[in-house]
Amino acid sequence: MLLSSFYGATQQEEYKQNHLFNVVADDTGQGTRLYQVYLQMKNAARTPKANRFKATAYSFSIKLKNWANTKATRNKPFDALKLVWHDYPGEWFDSSVSGEEESQRRIDGFRSLLGSDVAVLLVDGQGLVDNAGHEERYLKALFNMYSNGLNSLQTGLLHDGKPLAKFPRIWVLALSKSDLFPELDVAGFRDLLIEKAAEDLDELRAVLGEFVQVPEAMSVGEDFLLLSSAKFEEDRIELNQRVGVELLLPLAAMLPFERHIAWSRTIHNGGKVMETLIGHAGSMVGAAEMAATIINKVKLPGPFGMVQGVLVRVLSDGLLQNAVNLAEDQLKKMNADALAKRDYLAATLTKFQMDLNMAEKEKVFLRSPK
Repeated sequence: MLLSSFYGATQQEEYKQNHLFNVVADDTGQGTRLYQVYLQMKNAARTPKANRFKATAYSFSIKLKNWANTKATRNKPFDALKLVWHDYPGEWFDSSVSGEEESQRRIDGFRSLLGSDVAVLLVDGQGLVDNAGHEERYLKALFNMYSNGLNSLQTGLLHDGKPLAKFPRIWVLALSKSDLFPELDVAGFRDLLIEKAAEDLDELRAVLGEFVQVPEAMSVGEDFLLLSSAKFEEDRIELNQRVGVELLLPLAAMLPFERHIAWSRTIHNGGKVMETLIGHAGSMVGAAEMAATIINKVKLPGPFGMVQGVLVRVLSDGLLQNAVNLAEDQLKKMNADALAKRDYLAATLTKFQMDLNMAEKEKVFLRSPK
């Protein structure tokens, strides 16, 4: 549902008119089916069936408009960002495997995500509603489920037990179905998690730290997001009343950069890890592939998403480092200058950063202070 809400909205004419890029499904059939689900939700209040067993990857191209005709970017070998969204069954975390074949399928599935930079772990709003007044019951079950699930995969994912250089290092906690809590802002969501389940979150941090080299270059439960794919009423689904879904692309493009810049400055003896981080922080996006994973939960809704940024050393003008550190008025000027020059890549990335800043002001997104 979240994927259809994300993709379907990008196909609306209003969205296309207000953005400098188009989101195109690389598999036309997949795009048609996702848009069909979006239209069925929009026009008939029909929700899609959960897929409990099959893992599916959805690939999209984020194509900048008029790129080939833009003089300012004529010599830059880049024409699109790539978004690959992996859809995995939630039962992979809270149920036992049925045999060796399924066990290997789970390991292979998660191994494909090991190059990811950002994971979005969703706390299901309905789970909190069902445990109102005793939210710790749901939260403890949720975090323990992920800790135990990851522990069960560790042997298969780590070669010879050695920690990984590439692994999701930024774990954002997001409240899905946030429309169930109209009075709760993102700081209130953070406070609820810390009050009710701080120890369980610490345990998840410890489990994730065992997967990686240089666990100091890791951020788990330091960023928070409110998410809602739509506003659901008895006889209709208001898809124009989404929360946070439009931030998925800005998060994918910008959050790894600003965190990697900070880590590359403070950690000096990280070997391959630091080589990767410095490579990410020292250049702007020339070509990028971003992957997102959403795991559809059924019994304990708590999807788990991953967004991957793979950088190519194409630009070295320091724009990105400036963009993540500039004051708002300076950032707006940089964005306006890029638009005037028809440098749509720079304009898109600075707009992404402005979107994140605005989400913080609107108390939908809370960024780590580190």
